[in-house]
Amino acid sequence: MSQPVIVTAVFHFRPASRDAVLAALRPAVSAVHEELGCELYALHEAVDGSFVLIEKWESVELLDAHGSSPAVETLVGAIGEHLTAPVDVTRLTGIPMGTDAQGAL
Repeated sequence: MSQPVIVTAVFHFRPASRDAVLAALRPAVSAVHEELGCELYALHEAVDGSFVLIEKWESVELLDAHGSSPAVETLVGAIGEHLTAPVDVTRLTGIPMGTDAQGAL
């Protein structure tokens, strides 16, 4: 069994575009929740106003498939004009520590 992959995706956009980006993310998040291997896909807002998706995928292979999914392609097309920088995507591998419930995603 492969180890889960954790991902952060940070979206920087013009302040006036907040509602448009949020509106594009709503259906994308719902669609991604239905993708094979998606264990977590949760949107958060950072203090600087950017949006941060925290993701957990069953495997690298299923995460890679997600990268070319219709949901991602539609989202990228819908928000591209609103972004002030490319989406900053970081893949992480957990290093579990402490309790099982608190020490790993």
